Amino acid sequence: MNIEPTVPTTKNPPEQFAGDVWLDPIALPHESDQTMVVATVRFAPGARTAWHSHQHGQYLRVTQGVGRFGTRDGKIFDVHPGQTLYTAPGEEHWHAAAPGCFMEHIAMTQNGANPSETTTWGEHVTDDEYYGR
Repeated sequence: MNIEPTVPTTKNPPEQFAGDVWLDPIALPHESDQTMVVATVRFAPGARTAWHSHQHGQYLRVTQGVGRFGTRDGKIFDVHPGQTLYTAPGEEHWHAAAPGCFMEHIAMTQNGANPSETTTWGEHVTDDEYYGR
């Protein structure tokens, strides 16, 4: 048993995120058979991910603000603190802070056999997609 070392907050890369988005790891694999990855992610108002999917799906628990989540068929979900959103394996989606507010969520994923291929990234989300126009 040990207390995990503090890992510095990092800003997510502009290739995969639009606007200011910061990440704080909570849990990362230590052993070769462990796959769980958990992080707190903070989004500035209007900041968002690019389109992406996860090999094993993803859980997102909103802890502050209002999260906005979109699917390829144009559906948009506004998620509030205490609510958890689940995306199925391979489901393309994006997440963001709703307009005018910061948002924080806890992201929970399971790495695949090759962790670098667990998330498949696509193009950036347009303003029309973000606003549901």
